[in-house]
Amino acid sequence: MGHVSWTDQHGRARAGVSFPLFAPAPSLTHESLIRRAASLVTDSSATFLSQTTLALIDAITEYSKAVHTLLELQKRYLASLGRLSQTEEESIWQVMLGQRAEVSDRQEECERFEALWISALRLGETAAEAAYASGAEQASVAMRSNIEVARSQAEEARKFSRDADKKLAEAKALEIRAGAQRAAALEKSEEDVPEAYLRED
Repeated sequence: MGHVSWTDQHGRARAGVSFPLFAPAPSLTHESLIRRAASLVTDSSATFLSQTTLALIDAITEYSKAVHTLLELQKRYLASLGRLSQTEEESIWQVMLGQRAEVSDRQEECERFEALWISALRLGETAAEAAYASGAEQASVAMRSNIEVARSQAEEARKFSRDADKKLAEAKALEIRAGAQRAAALEKSEEDVPEAYLRED
């Protein structure tokens, strides 16, 4: 047991406090315990990085799908103008608006997981450095290998994200065009209403 005593502000000795001392066993030196702890940290960091990488890839995939669906809906809407009833066109328009909101949600999700992934990457790099400094070279090498794999996977996923961004720009241009044609169609339909129906009784 360890024993600690202290002196108060008037110089009087106070009773000590006893506490157990956890000295490492002869086979467990401070260095070996630190190496073990560093290995555990790299394991946890690798798991965190793996999970955030998977989440980022899934988020980008869903974002790409949402953009593709929006683009197809807009093309369908533009192609249907003048051939469908006003009710049918309005129905497609409302679906487009809902899909536009879906794209926005998926885009925000990508940004959120991207930020988490960057944090996980930095944590992994710090863990690898700490493991190396503590003498846990194998754990450090394994962590750096995981980092390289995560970077490669994320970069591959970002290719789809960049392609989706280009399609989203195209979708926004089509949205402006669709909105203008919709407004023109609505204005024309109002002009086509017989004057008798517009005249007040």
